[in-house]
Amino acid sequence: MNHFHPLTVQHIKALTPSSVAITFAIPKDLIQTFKFISGQYITIKKEIKGKELRRAYSISSSPKKDCITIGVKKVDNGGFSDFAHSKLKEGDVLDVMAPEGRFVFKPTDAVKNVAAFAAGSGITPIISIARSVLDSNPENKFVLAYGNKSFEETMFHTDLAKLQLEYNNRFFVYFIYSQEQDENSIFGRIERSTVNYITKNKHKDIAFDDFYLCGPEAMINTVSDTLKENEVSEDKIHFELFTTTEIKDEMPVKEGGKTAVTVTVDDEDFTFEMDKSTIVLDAVLKENIDAPYSCQGGVCSSCIARVTEGKAEMVKNQILTDGEIEDGLILTCQAHATTPTLKVDFDDV
Repeated sequence: MNHFHPLTVQHIKALTPSSVAITFAIPKDLIQTFKFISGQYITIKKEIKGKELRRAYSISSSPKKDCITIGVKKVDNGGFSDFAHSKLKEGDVLDVMAPEGRFVFKPTDAVKNVAAFAAGSGITPIISIARSVLDSNPENKFVLAYGNKSFEETMFHTDLAKLQLEYNNRFFVYFIYSQEQDENSIFGRIERSTVNYITKNKHKDIAFDDFYLCGPEAMINTVSDTLKENEVSEDKIHFELFTTTEIKDEMPVKEGGKTAVTVTVDDEDFTFEMDKSTIVLDAVLKENIDAPYSCQGGVCSSCIARVTEGKAEMVKNQILTDGEIEDGLILTCQAHATTPTLKVDFDDV
């Protein structure tokens, strides 16, 4: 389940002064393993300065390609992102986990009209989704509002321009810059007025089937709330966070006592004791159990597991549905035990 595969870096391309596109070659014997649906991500494992780092990056390329491309934006003290910008070279080999994730577009025979709102590196899965929407049916339409600080900091600008030329009557993109005024863009940020401008003014004649939102939590909340106020049903709104608030400040008052834990990973059981106030994934990793994880911030789905005995409470949840929670699924990077015993199965998801 939690398996990494060595992939060779085929190409590195500068996108902006602070971001690069990294393309991996997929060997013939791993083509099926690395098949993906637009919107999914891969997890990269790399030891840097003696510490193992895992980072999740959304796939920007089309599923029709025989390679996988991701966009990596440099962040302060970003660990892997710093390495990717300063030391990673074409021909290097990295350990990569097979694609996963629930923020996806699955092509159908039906005509689909899709709108998307992205900010910064949130464009990475969106551009893959846009390609699949446009390729899957000659009548599909895709409308994108994309926010950045400036033209210079806009990832995949050239690729988006090419999509406009290729699908000039079906792909519409609105660039929004918060620190630069340009006659071909909108000045400001993605706000309530942006959502209304796109859906109720410029494209009021399009009945959108789905909305995809990707970026910082504040933007996700603003767009989602506005769509709901405009009577868009919740099942049409799909989102993926690229940043989230820290959970430390939201942890409940520490609950005393210990929990006896049994964890199942790759058909093997591990038993240990942990404080009830400790995050489950942290306790699992401290025991050197090779459980699946990536972001450790509740913004991906790598660490999902099923509670088969006892109870665990999540501090934050932006991924699991109410039905999945009722079925016992938890994000182990966000959950702490509330019962004297707890059994968690990473295989049964």
